[in-house]
Amino acid sequence: MSWLDTLMLARTSVFSHKQRSLLTALGLIIGIAAVVILTAIGQGIHRFVLAEFTQFGTHLLAVFPGKTTTFGLSGATISTVRPLSVADAVSLGRLDNVVAAMPLVQGNARIEAGNRQRRANVFGVGAALPQVWQLGVASGRFLPDSADHASRAFAVLGSKVYRELYGRSSPLGQRLRIGNDRFRIVGVMEAKGQMLGFDLDDTVFVAADKAMEMFDRQSLMEIDLLYSGEVSVATVEQAIKRRLIARHGSEDFTLVSQNQMLEKMDSVLGVLTMAVGALGGISLLVGSVGILTIMTIAVSERVGEIGLLRAIGAERGTVFRLFLSEALLLSMSGGLGGLAVGVGVVLAVRALLPGLPVELAWGYLISAFFLSLAIGVAAGVVPAIRAARLNPLRALRTE
Repeated sequence: MSWLDTLMLARTSVFSHKQRSLLTALGLIIGIAAVVILTAIGQGIHRFVLAEFTQFGTHLLAVFPGKTTTFGLSGATISTVRPLSVADAVSLGRLDNVVAAMPLVQGNARIEAGNRQRRANVFGVGAALPQVWQLGVASGRFLPDSADHASRAFAVLGSKVYRELYGRSSPLGQRLRIGNDRFRIVGVMEAKGQMLGFDLDDTVFVAADKAMEMFDRQSLMEIDLLYSGEVSVATVEQAIKRRLIARHGSEDFTLVSQNQMLEKMDSVLGVLTMAVGALGGISLLVGSVGILTIMTIAVSERVGEIGLLRAIGAERGTVFRLFLSEALLLSMSGGLGGLAVGVGVVLAVRALLPGLPVELAWGYLISAFFLSLAIGVAAGVVPAIRAARLNPLRALRTE
């Protein structure tokens, strides 16, 4: 009997028991669909988070006060750490290969404009923010460069704050109270949207030194640097370390490049995607048990058929291939059905809920399908061997 004849006979056997075959394949259908849906969610979150991190560009480096690695030193040395200052940011901005440097302080304060008031995030930044964070100014201008003198009480509004406080009227030149201080509005930013749930449009931007006074801070939260893409990040890091050590006397700061953040985030999200895929794999395991059970029952029910096949000359290998082909057909049907259901659900979710990040992970889809075939082969081997080893005379007597 040729392989084609074997497959045709296996197909006839599978379709002659439609209800049993459907129930057997249902476990794999659910398992494959679960893998497709869960990995699509994991892959969607993965790409969404990476896109959020890279929306400010890819050549960024952040300097934080304090050293994250103590090398076994006493925690009492933390009090001797020199804070990061606006002067540090100015000095770093003058390094070779550093395009721009921006100090950063963040807080929350009450803002008042006329008879309207609300709370909003307040960012103390430098004049280089539009360049470093790739934010555009919709009207007016951004904060002026005040590196050589005390900053003036100027403010720039995020698009959401502007709409809620001033509607469609121009706020340029008007006074705005932030906490207990008064600022003059010089610009309005273009809409940027959210980054990891943080609304950049619901923000007021002021000079970093003004924000430090407002929030009574002695140090910047961080300094963000935009460096040239023509040099390696290691070269820039070495230059920053030399400059800050010369200014502070020791390495009491921490450098974090965007590449490091992306690598860490990518590894974490990769584990997340694998984890949700493994949850769907549990259903595949259940499906494999179903195929093993059904094929074992099929061998018990078809002992007479096996004896007849052996009596007319079918070899043990032919009987083995027949039952293995049935298991393979069941697993293939379950795999294709699961892919169809899973992809359909993902496409429906993408159409109905465009805000939910879902992305088909084709690598996992293909792996899940071949895994279903492997499950069919693995679950069908033992029953197929049992069928092939049946004695033809004893099998015919059972009929």
